[in-house]
Amino acid sequence: MRVRRPTVAGLFYEASKERLLEQLEEAFAKGPGEKPPASSYTGRVLGIVAPHAGYVYSGYVAAYGYAELARGGTPETVVLMGPNHHGIGMPVAASEADAWETPLGTVEVDKDLARRLAEWSEVIVFDDTAHRYEHSLEVQVPFLQYVFGSGFKIVPITMYLQNLEVSRRIGRAISRAIAELGVKTYVVASSDFTHYEEARKAAEKDHAAIDAVLRLDDRELYDVIVEKDVTACGYGAIMALIAAARQLEPCTARLLKYANSGDVTGDYSSVVGYASIVFERAST
Repeated sequence: MRVRRPTVAGLFYEASKERLLEQLEEAFAKGPGEKPPASSYTGRVLGIVAPHAGYVYSGYVAAYGYAELARGGTPETVVLMGPNHHGIGMPVAASEADAWETPLGTVEVDKDLARRLAEWSEVIVFDDTAHRYEHSLEVQVPFLQYVFGSGFKIVPITMYLQNLEVSRRIGRAISRAIAELGVKTYVVASSDFTHYEEARKAAEKDHAAIDAVLRLDDRELYDVIVEKDVTACGYGAIMALIAAARQLEPCTARLLKYANSGDVTGDYSSVVGYASIVFERAST
């Protein structure tokens, strides 16, 4: 069995199981206040936007989104999408691994669903090189394990190519899988927002982008990213989630928490913005 070993354990999150569990518990205590027990899958929640910085900086922001997933119930599969920070490997790449490992154990990759998404989107290819050093998806997996245990699979997809058409193709493929295959699925779009700007300026830019997300307007989000020079690294993943939501409407998006690194460090002169946003299916 081919297993993708953790790359950023001990850097972005604790490397030992015991300390990682403590770190996750602290994130939920500081964020939503508690980890809700995972119930039976309801179909109410489609997915979340979650940050991917070190847990000490953004873990509590991510916990808001994962608390909503817990309330939505245990899924069969979680599609993880995020940026390819290193620019290596194929432009849009699904993991070839059979499982991903973290200090909390291994999670199986849903290869059948990954193949369907690759076929239907016509932009996703299988390539582990793109995943070798990437942290944006890896840091989400311990949160999923903490909330759901071991009863789920993942489909990790990195996106170096993040234009509107590519994102829409991926989103449409995801919505088709949910509608036609009936897979109990969540989508996690992994992205931080503005990088290394003064906090008030970062918040102004970020909320312009977030407002577009809340309107489920992927074109507006793309325009805001370009015109306001918003350095959100995973905007393509967010646009793919929006595209899936628009195909599965009526859907709504709700901002759960916005914060920045200065809220932890005390230095607001140069921050990174973080947002937790939940996408909900109004018809369920």
